[in-house]
Amino acid sequence: MEFPKSTKFDRCTIEIVPRYCETDQSGVIHHTVYPVYFEMGRTELLRANGLAYRDLEKSGTFFVVARLEVKYRRPALYDEKLQLETICTLTTRAKVEHTYYLKRDGLILVEGTSALACVDEKGKLKSIPDFMYSKVESANAE
Repeated sequence: MEFPKSTKFDRCTIEIVPRYCETDQSGVIHHTVYPVYFEMGRTELLRANGLAYRDLEKSGTFFVVARLEVKYRRPALYDEKLQLETICTLTTRAKVEHTYYLKRDGLILVEGTSALACVDEKGKLKSIPDFMYSKVESANAE
């Protein structure tokens, strides 16, 4: 696969409709589900930039979660339409950081952050490929 010269988008928003299996007995989304939603957001942000985890992995680039934080503000419920905004807030040679906002009609229900380390197929730290830096970050690095 040919990779883009650089990423163009540092954020994306997707719609999520929680499934019944993601809830507790009261219909509230279980706290363990939010990291899965965050992964969905990161996947779609990559896709918006013309990338896919599968293609990165084929090229020997893997990302592992090094840090994950979740702040629960209000409950999210079964079958309601939610919007997840995923923002790439920092890309360095060794890691990528994201911030997440899960909203219902503009009201923040859950927010989170993550740091992903870049590793090779053996799990050893490696530099993030140059094309993964946004145009703004590339210009600032020069």
